[in-house]
Amino acid sequence: MTAEGAASSAAPRTTTMRWARSWGLLAVPGGLFLLLFFGWPIIDIAVLSFTEPSPANYAVFTESPIYRDAYVTTFLVSVITTGICLLLGYPYAYAMHVSGRRTALVLGFFVLLPFWSSMLVRTFAWSVWLQDSGIVNSVLIGLGIIDEPLALIRNTLGTTIGMTHVLLPFMVLSLYAGMRRIDPDLTRAAMSLGASPMTAFRRIFLPLSKAGIYAGSLIVFVISLGFYLTPAVLGDPGKPLVGQLIVEQVNGQLEFGVGSALGVVLLVVTLIIIGFGTRLVDLRTVMGYEE
Repeated sequence: MTAEGAASSAAPRTTTMRWARSWGLLAVPGGLFLLLFFGWPIIDIAVLSFTEPSPANYAVFTESPIYRDAYVTTFLVSVITTGICLLLGYPYAYAMHVSGRRTALVLGFFVLLPFWSSMLVRTFAWSVWLQDSGIVNSVLIGLGIIDEPLALIRNTLGTTIGMTHVLLPFMVLSLYAGMRRIDPDLTRAAMSLGASPMTAFRRIFLPLSKAGIYAGSLIVFVISLGFYLTPAVLGDPGKPLVGQLIVEQVNGQLEFGVGSALGVVLLVVTLIIIGFGTRLVDLRTVMGYEE
């Protein structure tokens, strides 16, 4: 290679490196913000869990079954909520994918609509619907389907309904983002070769949409682990979730060390789940990022 050729090939690389550095500097304010307002509180909580008053804070997991039961209940509710969101969200996201642009925009509007109202308002709205004298029981009794009100609130059912309503948009958006990356010509080619629409969906589309399924399930499950407001309003006080126990220890008992220990354990478990989840799917492909 001549000197002129080497210089010409090095020039674009130098320009690219300068461009990357200049754009990289824009990430510095955001990185400092995350470090200050997210990183430091996490470090502070971890320190409190060992020093307020001692590492004996973690002994609560062996001393009382309440804490172990809370983690089991939290994981069960999170799994059930994730499953229901997937069952409801997949057909909806698929309808958005196969429909026309105008219909997809309308369906997408209804997905985003819950974000425009407070979670507190939505949760208390469900308490009005699900209580013994609420709308659901009143309609069922009026139609003669039941004679006595159903226990739809202050239990796991009420918690699951409320959490599903809050988290369903996250599932739908993740599924739809994954489906948009699937080439529609693949299913059309399968049907042109003799496959029925159901066979083409089962053999072609569904396997290709697994990235969105994994991503949506992971997002919904991880968010479910830290829920507090919805279980506090709709859930069973006798079977609290981990978030409720943390609030009770910090605000009610003023046991900052124990509450911090509960939060640290939940954080570690969540990070482990995210680590396993990223082995199933590269979330960057779902978000539209390609190297």
